[in-house]
Amino acid sequence: QVQLVESGGGLVQAGGSLRLSCAASGGTFSNYAMGWFRQAPGKEREFVAAISGGGGRTAYADAVKGRFTISRDNAKNTAWLQMNSLKPEDAAVYYCAADRKSSTVILTRGPLYDYWGQGTQVTVSS
Repeated sequence: QVQLVESGGGLVQAGGSLRLSCAASGGTFSNYAMGWFRQAPGKEREFVAAISGGGGRTAYADAVKGRFTISRDNAKNTAWLQMNSLKPEDAAVYYCAADRKSSTVILTRGPLYDYWGQGTQVTVSS
């Protein structure tokens, strides 16, 4: 069983930056591809970014390309989401997720992930 704990959320002004962390325990971190998703009030959860187990492959939603960067350090069992140039529409609860089925395949659909964190709130003021 893998446990995921997000941190780093908070209140930031539009144009600012935040760095979210996802700390994993209970498994071999490098065996899991990781993803970040977000859900705003009244909206469905949406894909943000994903990274392969070795970190060599990444994928991003069009809405965040060029502004967000996903990364990981397998020695620290941690994944990050660096968010720059934040916009009010980026406000949401952000979740990290792990895919135990493959370390190389990057998934963009939430239901395909096996483990989820509790989420961290990101608020962007205009």
